[in-house]
Amino acid sequence: MSDILIVDDERDIRELVGDILEDEGFSTRLAGNSDDCMSAINAEPPALLILDIWLKDSRMDGIDILKAVKRDNPDIPVVIISGHGNIEIAVAAIKQGAYDFIEKPFNIDQLLVVIRRAMETSRLRRENSALKHRDGVGAEMIGASSAFRTLIGNLDKVTKSNGRVMLTGPAGSGKEIAARYIHAHSNRSNAPFVTVNCASIEPERMEEVLFGRETPERGVEPGLLEQAHGGVVYFDEVADMPIGTQSKILRVLVDQQFQRVGGNDKVRVDLRVISSTNKNLEQEIRAERFRQELYHRLNVVPIAVPSLEERREDVPVLAGHFIESCHKSQGLPLREISEEAIALMQTMVWPGNVRQLKNLIERVLILGEGNGPIEARELPGDEVKSADEGRVVLSGALATLPLREAREAFEREYLLTQINRFGGNISRTASFVGMERSALHRKLKSLGVVTSSKSGARVAHVEQETTEAAE
Repeated sequence: MSDILIVDDERDIRELVGDILEDEGFSTRLAGNSDDCMSAINAEPPALLILDIWLKDSRMDGIDILKAVKRDNPDIPVVIISGHGNIEIAVAAIKQGAYDFIEKPFNIDQLLVVIRRAMETSRLRRENSALKHRDGVGAEMIGASSAFRTLIGNLDKVTKSNGRVMLTGPAGSGKEIAARYIHAHSNRSNAPFVTVNCASIEPERMEEVLFGRETPERGVEPGLLEQAHGGVVYFDEVADMPIGTQSKILRVLVDQQFQRVGGNDKVRVDLRVISSTNKNLEQEIRAERFRQELYHRLNVVPIAVPSLEERREDVPVLAGHFIESCHKSQGLPLREISEEAIALMQTMVWPGNVRQLKNLIERVLILGEGNGPIEARELPGDEVKSADEGRVVLSGALATLPLREAREAFEREYLLTQINRFGGNISRTASFVGMERSALHRKLKSLGVVTSSKSGARVAHVEQETTEAAE
């Protein structure tokens, strides 16, 4: 998109305009009829189109070409010229998406002003669209654990293809950041990344939001799919998409085209589709809430995004990243984290995953105590409240057990927590808890604690739970 295409059935006019524009530093191409025009656009979309309304001996007139261009290449600004201009034609052209209308014989200085404004407006629209769809979410992936390295390895394998990717994982685990990572490292990185929040769009408005609409009053209003043309569309929590819309999305994936609401023309799009869900889509299919055909179309490359509890090793580096981010964006204190606070965060339960950790860090920085290291007492939880008293408060269930059983239950839970904190690394766990590795192995065996691989990491669990699950 670096040149201007001039379309006019009068050879003298198109060559004159072409010569003048080249003298002004523009590169140009010329077309004398609709077939040559469409062939030139399909070969390489121009930066701007100067289009005559009346094209002698052509299958399409200027308005027909304008409709086709705005359908298939909506980013190309179109300046209409005509020697038979009237207000009705001008209004029709503007409604169909033309940038401006100039009547012949035109002043060349006026044409140059319109051309420069049209190209600048087009550039600003593209930049604005990219900023809007960035939504303040970056594509930076943070971590070093085995589970994280497995995730990055899988993401890197799909960046250079156009294959559809299904990201699965609990809410807050970073599925959208993973999707943006794929986009940022793909050959579509300079094209739009458009997020469709399936859970937040009202079902009755879903088709209008996705496909856009056409009305006599407001003309063409592009939808999210049209805005994502050439780039990536990300269906966030796709399981929440209305069942009626699912069948239409399936058709888009097959045909790569659709109709706007209220329109008759087919809109062609070039899209890469990435989806995410925190639900079991196979269960949703059995419950008839999700279409099986759509599932198979979207689930070409499934990638699991691990929960924060599966990558506890990454808690310190993630917390440090969020502290630095809050410092840069909000001017909050750039604090370090004490060893006790890190140990506590690595043993906490994180139902909200990475998002919950980010919110906790932001809250601590806002309500924090000066600029010194973040201490364990600043973190939420009953464990922290009792730390100042120098004693551990027993849970109700543990307090009702005999000493031997209570000690065994505590040791089991304590060692499970420490092993998972260190990413399943028995040597590091043994060093921290102060036991010989062989002694720790014997203790784990007596407590029924085993480790197994999950999402690329070693995760500790009680062997009995695995047996019961299998039954």
